[in-house]
This record gives sequence, structure tokens and C-alpha cells, in this order.
Amino acid sequence: MTAGQPRTDSTGSDPTAGRKPEEEEPLPSLTEQMAEQLGGWRGMVESSVPVVVFVAVNIITELRPAVIASVAVAVLIAAVRLFQRRPVRHAVNGLVGIGIGAMIAWRTGDERDFYLPGILYGIVYGLVLLGSAVIRQPLVGWIWSIIAAGGRSEWRQDPRLVRTFTRLTVLWGVVWLAKVGVQAGLYLADKDTALGIARLLLGYPPYALLLVITIWAVRRVNRVPSVPTPLGG
Repeated sequence: MTAGQPRTDSTGSDPTAGRKPEEEEPLPSLTEQMAEQLGGWRGMVESSVPVVVFVAVNIITELRPAVIASVAVAVLIAAVRLFQRRPVRHAVNGLVGIGIGAMIAWRTGDERDFYLPGILYGIVYGLVLLGSAVIRQPLVGWIWSIIAAGGRSEWRQDPRLVRTFTRLTVLWGVVWLAKVGVQAGLYLADKDTALGIARLLLGYPPYALLLVITIWAVRRVNRVPSVPTPLGG
């Protein structure tokens, strides 16, 4: 067989004939995408347990036992997931967040500082989201490319999707800054217990709602075929 000649099987036919050059796999369902990003119910519960432990132990006793208990629980959850050969991404992320906050609170002796890294991260993340929308590089669109589109970024050539992702990015940024603003207000008011409760209530629920809205909006645009712009005569 010469170079460049299509390969044939024993019958003389080309086994690749009739195949599309790029077979597009269907996008995961909304439920599958939600489960992946939230880590399922188990992931949501596990990421919340160390914060619940910190709040509860801090109310009953004092700061240091609360820090030790929350870090110990986070380490235990990560170890159990590793032992069970389950994905540890969410557990490790939670452990890092808990560990940094615990270290700062331990050094300063102030319960509020346990939540400080999360507040600062939320402010930066919200501002980055809004900034990416301003320069017409909506971050939600690029995250969608990585998570749900296999790295493809064809949405950049579709003005409807660019507008959709820009609006979604603004929505994410505003919601993120709003929920961080509530936590920052409680932090400045020295409301330790209320801050812990707000951390739990303003964690996964808004995130899950934003994911639902994002997936619904993108799928809605993709279901409606674009109308070609008529060429000028």
C-alpha cells in the first residue's frame, strides 16, 4: 500500500468510510453536569461537615478545640475517600480551605479569621468574573468549554452564545459578590456564629442555582438554530 492510500480490509472496503471526521459526543445531561461540579450529595455533605463541626465546637467550647476538630474531620474525610478509591478532588479542596482558615484563626486567636480566606477568595473571584465580562472574554464561557464541551470553544464564533455567556458571567459575579458581602458584613460586625451559619447557607445553594440557570440557558440557545445573516446585494 502506497503512502496516502486509504487502508482497506479483506473485502477491499474502507472501514472508515461513512464515518464523520469528528464524531461529536453528546453533552452530559444536566443532572450529570450538576453531580460532577457539586460532587454529588456526598460531596456537598462532606465539604460542609468541617464547617459545621467548627461552628458547633466553637459554640460549646472555644477556638482551639474547634480548629483541631474541624481539621481532623476534614483529614478523615479525605483519607476515607482515598482509601475507598473515590475521587478526592472535592475533599482535598475542602481540606485546603479549612486548613488555611484554621491556621490563620489559630495564629490570631480570633474565630472570625477562620472564614477570612473564603471571604477574600469570593471577592477576588467575583471581580474576576465581572472583569472578564467587561473585556468580552466571559469566564463562564471558558469554564463551560473545559467542563462541558471537551475543551472546544466554538461558542466564540456564535454571537448568541457570546451574549449568553457574558450575561451569565455578570450574574455569577453579582451573586458571588452579594453573598461575600453578607459574610464580610458579619465578619466586620464580629458575629462569629452568624458568620458560620451564613457560610453554610450561602455556599452550595446559590452555587447549585447558578449552575442550573447556566446549563438551562446554554442548552436553550443551542436548541434554537441560528438564522444566517443575509448577504448584502
